Amino acid sequence: MKQWNKITIIGVGLIGGSLAKALKKAGLVKTVMGYGSREENLQKAQQLGVIDDYSLSLEKAVQNADLVVLAVPLGAMESVLKAMAPYLTDNTIVTDVGSAKTSVLKAVESAFGQLPKRFVAGHPIAGKEKSGVEAACEDLFVDHRVILTPTTETDKTALAALTELWQATGACVSEMTPEFHDEVFAATSHLPHLLAFGLVNLLNEHEELGNVFQYTAGGFRDFTRIASSDAVMWRDIALTNRDAIVKWLKHYQTEIQALTDLVDSGDGQGIHDYFAQAKQARDEHIVKPNGAENKH
Repeated sequence: MKQWNKITIIGVGLIGGSLAKALKKAGLVKTVMGYGSREENLQKAQQLGVIDDYSLSLEKAVQNADLVVLAVPLGAMESVLKAMAPYLTDNTIVTDVGSAKTSVLKAVESAFGQLPKRFVAGHPIAGKEKSGVEAACEDLFVDHRVILTPTTETDKTALAALTELWQATGACVSEMTPEFHDEVFAATSHLPHLLAFGLVNLLNEHEELGNVFQYTAGGFRDFTRIASSDAVMWRDIALTNRDAIVKWLKHYQTEIQALTDLVDSGDGQGIHDYFAQAKQARDEHIVKPNGAENKH
């Protein structure tokens, strides 16, 4: 298994910090260097043992790095890439953890003038509703999927190294095209988050219900937990994967109208069949990456 001398994390928050902790636990990296705009956060990360060192200089942070991990909001990706591009060597592997992939590849191409062979776009399908380095944990990726989206230009050695690295965190690694990735996650991740934000705002805006949230039970809390996610990150996801998200929002509007019509008509059998179909689909298809069925 490849041993990494220096890995630089650009953006030491939940995902970047959890990756650093997981790799240190696995004994795969000699030095984890952190970079960010807030020294207070970097100092905290160092005190928590998430990173070994940090720098407020991007040049120093990426200098002689074997791997640079971009764990910044999608909206900041292009500016960070352009700033660090002059300081990377041909041997440095670069990856990201963004939730939309075609926009990242466009940012990379804009920053470098072409897609570097040793850039491997990635997306760990793991997280929490809480953000920040304090929430970082070494087992965040265990039994979760990580999607890598190589292109025809991607160096096979770099791809293999990234695959091995993520597997060392306990993740199950899959590959997709960037376009298919964005379509899939617009439907399965981005849409549910937007629905959670919308439901919480809907109830919050209806003052006639009073403090309705004091009456919420497990179902509401489970469904809306992700509405506590970071607003900046989700703003950037909504903007960078806009076309696919709008498409699936419109599909959902059609589905909600069909359900509204069923309930409004008093069609008990139709309502039952609708719910039973959804239950059957979920029970059949919602599985963990290792193939084990989820327990509810």
